[in-house]
Amino acid sequence: MRRIRIFDTTLRDGEQSPGVNLMREEKIEIARQLERLGVDIIEAGFPITSEGDMEAVRAIAREVRTPVIAALARTHRADIEAAAQALEHAEKPRIHVFTSFSPVHLQHMLRKSEDEVVAMSVASIEAARRYVDDVEFSGQDAMRSDPGFVFRAIAAAIAAGATTINIPDTVGYTAPEEFAALIRGVREVPGAERVHISVHCHNDLGLAVANTLAGLMAGADQCEVAVNGIGERAGNTSLEEVAMAIRTRRDFFGLETGIQAQEIGRTSRLVSRLTGMPVQPNKAIVGANAFAHEAGIHQDGVLKERTTYEIMNPQDIGQGETQLVMGKHSGRHAFQKKLVALGYELPDDEQQELFRRFKALTDKKKQVSDQDIQSLVEDEIYRCDDAYELVHYHVSSAGGAPSTATVGVATKSGAAAGRVTREAAVGQGPIEALYRALQRATGVEAELRDYAIQSVGGGSDAQGEVRCSIAHQGQVLVGSGVSTDILEASALAYLHALNKAAALQAQAAAQEPSGREAI
Repeated sequence: MRRIRIFDTTLRDGEQSPGVNLMREEKIEIARQLERLGVDIIEAGFPITSEGDMEAVRAIAREVRTPVIAALARTHRADIEAAAQALEHAEKPRIHVFTSFSPVHLQHMLRKSEDEVVAMSVASIEAARRYVDDVEFSGQDAMRSDPGFVFRAIAAAIAAGATTINIPDTVGYTAPEEFAALIRGVREVPGAERVHISVHCHNDLGLAVANTLAGLMAGADQCEVAVNGIGERAGNTSLEEVAMAIRTRRDFFGLETGIQAQEIGRTSRLVSRLTGMPVQPNKAIVGANAFAHEAGIHQDGVLKERTTYEIMNPQDIGQGETQLVMGKHSGRHAFQKKLVALGYELPDDEQQELFRRFKALTDKKKQVSDQDIQSLVEDEIYRCDDAYELVHYHVSSAGGAPSTATVGVATKSGAAAGRVTREAAVGQGPIEALYRALQRATGVEAELRDYAIQSVGGGSDAQGEVRCSIAHQGQVLVGSGVSTDILEASALAYLHALNKAAALQAQAAAQEPSGREAI
């Protein structure tokens, strides 16, 4: 099986992402993690650009010993000398020399002829070889260049001593078949059998990973990638996507890498944190949703056999457990499994009622958290047989004026079962008005002792959980209610407590002597 070398450019091309500016210590931390990840080459920076970049490359070269440490240089002697200086203490140093190949670059940036570019490239490679044995050569924008010129420049670079030839699709212009054809042509250049062929693709058309894989299949043995795909404009080829494509489809690609897959998740999170670039939720491999399932059919399949909807194991790449996202598309099977996972063993009838209430909640919340479900369960477990049920409510409140509330409460048992009682009340605030109206509608006398509200879960659509206590006939009774509407949660909590009071009244009435003596 052919071994592919992973050349990571997170610290050079990746850091060129707009808004990213890594400090020296941050670069060292990422480099150490890249070493643990198992990359073969770390492009540590572009030393000529600043003293800070020079020092960062020098520190990485001194402290990170297993991978090759590369430094970038233009075809300028000062660049090459700066790169060599930065790599002085590297165990495995590489100078990466680059120029431009495409007509638009030659005309508008370099203002050089093709012959002049070849001559500059040869001189620079020879200069770099005086400092290091490992020299990589790249021709920017190769895919918008004349293939004949590309092959001529590469042949000259190999003859001058380049050990790796890199073919960049600098502006993400190419397509997989076109890119593969060029790589096959590069493989036919005289001397190409003595060097490594590398590919470096950008993602402007969303084809970076596809083009990279096509180039590898066509004979390249090194790919240049960045963690989370960060980089200029639309970014670079994503390291984790290429590595996991090769690993997951080893049967198709027939390739392998030295990447330690279990370090992928940790590396992604570190780079995201230090660069300040969040990973989109639906990002392949490392996105928050990459191993999350909400659709009931998918959840049922994964619960029966994970591989029905997962081609990778999230634990293998340090991404934790498969997630069953509880939402409007979740099915009964997933909900039952979630209850068990949260430690609840409930009879079928209670599960049925909880599932009904869960589905009602999903119409109000996009995603239901474990805390949401725990609140639902506790509300159900500790709820007595309700004498009253909230049918509707309306609260009007304005600054500096008393609040008014109207409620409709249905009686659930006894001779009055099904009757809806409507009452209104005024209070100093909306909660006081609401609670007074509920007392009138139920006829239960109680004194509010305590009231507290807290958020259940996070986000703008988080539920509010209200807990209140009332004093009734010398006893303190606690009620709770949960809703995305805090007024509704308040009403449900108070009515819960009033229902407990009504149950106590009913129990007391049942225990009173009937006035008739037993014979």
